[in-house]
Amino acid sequence: MGRFYVENFGCRATQADGAAIEHQFQERGLDRAVTSSEAEVVVVNTCTVTAAADQDARAFIRRVHRENPNCQIVVTGCYAQRAPQEIAALPGVTQVVGNSHKHHLAEITGRTFVPITQLEANADESSIFVSDIFAHTELLAAPVFDAANERTRPNLKVQDGCDNRCSFCVIPYVRGNSRSLPLSRIIDEVKSLVDAGYREVVVSGINLGRWGRDLENPQTLPDLIHATLYHTSLEKLRISSVEPMDWSDELIQLIANSKRVAKHAHVPMQSGSDRILRSMHRKYRPWHYREKIEKIRRAMPTAAIGADVMVGFPGESDADFEQTRRMVGELPFTYLHVFTYSARPGTPAAAMCDQIPVRIARERNQVLRELAAQKKLAFMRSLIGESVEAITLKACNARINSSQSGTSNVGTEALTDNYLKLRLKQDLQPNQWLAARIESIREGMLHGEVVPMAA
Repeated sequence: MGRFYVENFGCRATQADGAAIEHQFQERGLDRAVTSSEAEVVVVNTCTVTAAADQDARAFIRRVHRENPNCQIVVTGCYAQRAPQEIAALPGVTQVVGNSHKHHLAEITGRTFVPITQLEANADESSIFVSDIFAHTELLAAPVFDAANERTRPNLKVQDGCDNRCSFCVIPYVRGNSRSLPLSRIIDEVKSLVDAGYREVVVSGINLGRWGRDLENPQTLPDLIHATLYHTSLEKLRISSVEPMDWSDELIQLIANSKRVAKHAHVPMQSGSDRILRSMHRKYRPWHYREKIEKIRRAMPTAAIGADVMVGFPGESDADFEQTRRMVGELPFTYLHVFTYSARPGTPAAAMCDQIPVRIARERNQVLRELAAQKKLAFMRSLIGESVEAITLKACNARINSSQSGTSNVGTEALTDNYLKLRLKQDLQPNQWLAARIESIREGMLHGEVVPMAA
């Protein structure tokens, strides 16, 4: 057993878990395979937030078994935690290791299979490692990168689990209660990334705004930001999604007043209907949400402001959706993540009456996506002629050079402090913070040139 391969499905937290699993195998002397067909062990790190996510994982497992029938297939992640027996019954699966035990995954895979926790199952119980107990030792710190071939913006998961019980969400059942990485560990990880040459770090979590509340000496997200800025020389810290009730005045002002924190706020909204928010068991009302977004915009006039919005929740009437559409139109969002509701087994929403037909939910999804595209374009246009900060990512895709045969790279892709894609005229090395003047919008992204950085 000399080579392993990890395939990740789902969110940044899952990607971070996958990076930690890779580290486990490497510490045990295994090499990473380039593809699943070359590996002796294939780890499928699953998501279960939608039925489509489950289906994607099953399809991948079947393909691996068909193309590499002699490998061990180890399934972990949220789907493995939620439905271990279902996964264990799939052809080729040798172990199912839930989130509760993934911190021991490499050890489990490489030893005689004695179950840590046995479940009553039709499948061989000795292959299932799942418990409803989640320990702090399970929260492993391992940076993961933002996208394929983009090695400039490591993402560090500092929190896992959730104490909320939104009626549509399966995540608390498959990731457990909120657990925080201790501040000292976070500082050490950030210092290591800075020493390795990284100039932006994204901190993330399942419910990031709750970071620190469970520690022996409770702390808050602003404490984490203050300490990171004080104890490290990191040039830019970016905060990922934070629930509306955790956007305190202190957090808003801290991000607004520090040049070393990206001007970026992602604030899940889900619905603009008070009735639907109550049915979702969300802990805020539309007017609370509106107040938070308006405070953020006043404090940071050019910040990226994004939201998650769900359509098709059970019982969502035309009037409820219109309230959401109107609220999205009125608030200063620069982008949206629009999701169509997917019933998850075991959640209260799955048992609700008035499930919305898929056709109607998809139509509503398209309406919000089109509105979001309009708002993003308006935000981009407002920056023409302005100077922005940006970090270089990679050379632009090769183009045909009309003056001679062959191809050449033209310019550099970058990401602005306020989370917009930017194409620069100059050919530049990745991982540089610089200033750029925005000249135009083409092909859905900003175009500009490098200018001297303001003092």
